[in-house]
Amino acid sequence: MNRRLFLLPPLAAAGLSFLLVLVSLPAQSGPRPKGYVVPFASGPVVIDGVLNDRAWRAAAWTDDFVDIEGSIRPAPRFRTRAKMLWDDEYLYIGAELEEPDVWATLTKRDTVIFYDNDFEVFMDPNGDNLEYYEMEMNALNTVWDLFLDRPYRDGGNPRDSWDIAGLKTAVMVRGTLNSPADVDTGWTVEIAMPWKALGEYAHRPAPPNRGDTWRINFSRVEWRVEKKRGSYAKVPGTREDNWVWSPQGVIDMHQPEMWGYIQFGGPGANPREFRPDPSWPARESLMAVYHAQKEFRKVHGRWAENAGDLALPASAKPGAVSAPAVSLTGAGYIATVTLTLPGGKRETWFVSEDSRLWRE
Repeated sequence: MNRRLFLLPPLAAAGLSFLLVLVSLPAQSGPRPKGYVVPFASGPVVIDGVLNDRAWRAAAWTDDFVDIEGSIRPAPRFRTRAKMLWDDEYLYIGAELEEPDVWATLTKRDTVIFYDNDFEVFMDPNGDNLEYYEMEMNALNTVWDLFLDRPYRDGGNPRDSWDIAGLKTAVMVRGTLNSPADVDTGWTVEIAMPWKALGEYAHRPAPPNRGDTWRINFSRVEWRVEKKRGSYAKVPGTREDNWVWSPQGVIDMHQPEMWGYIQFGGPGANPREFRPDPSWPARESLMAVYHAQKEFRKVHGRWAENAGDLALPASAKPGAVSAPAVSLTGAGYIATVTLTLPGGKRETWFVSEDSRLWRE
């Protein structure tokens, strides 16, 4: 996969000298993002890193995580899976990470946690690709949480000063942290995110109504390490592995259109009785236009004035979705498709140059 590395300007507020961002070429059409129904918690959830509360029994595990690029890459070396619950105060996330060598070094909040092995959460409540949350944590229970107004590919500005107010997290290590002398089993994380904080940029009810759908994805960064003089060191010349719940198709978590879907159910909800998003064909078609416009502008220095000038993949051809139309604006462009839903109802969907998706 082709990729380019960019160093963003210093983030003084976060105390960071730089932030490394992978800017990738667009993913080819592939399977739909994964889905999961989140049961309503039937009782209290104690955030202690041990997923043994009675309420957790109602939550099924997700599929095992896969490589971020999907099936074109080998399966992860270690198993990772997650589960979710919700109630009127929190969204709960639990995860289990298989790991023979549990280690972590970072102890300061809002440092770049993926320099350690970590577990990450990405969330876009209204699924428009803008205004989304990111949270990372390591085996020392050190957290980095931030808000992004838009993806980095569109000039997004990470706001590290934003915190998930009232966030609760815990880690349980099944083994000995930072000790190469033994072989560990892994570590589990438990997270409670308050709806009050998540609702700040949700643009929809938080807590959600039953049946509502949000976009979310989980990622695990795993570094290859070797044992040296009683401690761990990253293997020189190797890059990190990125393992995720719903594959992105490229090495870039900041493509919200590829995140999975969660739907909020009742206490007896079956986490696997997921209703696929009927708008997916429109979303896929419009994001194909968005990526094609990016490539067109690199070559021609301008946006294409009509969709016929764009190299669109087969997945973007008409079907339940009309052929896309493009109109230029003062800032860029707007692309439009008409989606015909089962039963004959029609919706008009739009995407703009900043990758914002919406319907009317």
